[in-house]
Amino acid sequence: MPRTPSEYAVHLLIDGGHREEVRFPTIQDFQKWYSGELVPKSASNDFINVPIKNIQGEYMVVRPSRILAIRVEPIFTSSIDREP
Repeated sequence: MPRTPSEYAVHLLIDGGHREEVRFPTIQDFQKWYSGELVPKSASNDFINVPIKNIQGEYMVVRPSRILAIRVEPIFTSSIDREP
């Protein structure tokens, strides 16, 4: 039986060599943001919001036209180092 990821780390490669990581609780949440927010504005230089999970008061905006690549990585609870 396949394991179910606890969350998904989404790595954004941004023009200029910058890299950012954001996390989504499910692949469906990522797909909703990707298809609803990013794809329709992919050529735009206007900022869009990038959801940041579990960080109060912090947010990220990015110009969709500057995102060069996206890597989606499933994260399994057993593979995350947890502090006691």
